[in-house]
Amino acid sequence: MKIRILSLASRDLLRGKRFYEQRAAGLGDYFIDSLSADIESLRIFAGIHRKIRSYHCLLAKRFPYAVYYRVEQGEIKVCRVLDCRQNPIKTERALAEEPNVKE
Repeated sequence: MKIRILSLASRDLLRGKRFYEQRAAGLGDYFIDSLSADIESLRIFAGIHRKIRSYHCLLAKRFPYAVYYRVEQGEIKVCRVLDCRQNPIKTERALAEEPNVKE
């Protein structure tokens, strides 16, 4: 199955990378590698995760992040990658933003 990372999710990943890179040199790259592996695991496990709103939610293995995705027309669309430590209201607002599906 094809995996497509939408622009909001890409922005979320870059924001996380910057955050961790400020904490320690190389940690931002480790964050991207780790989340990329989690996202890649969706090729096998897509659709088995609990649903929040209209998204499936995969919890990252090594970082406190959640990957919100949809399985549509034989494709996995990663819509958001959000920090689980943030205010739940902020998470709700982020999930209410409709991703651009034409990306």
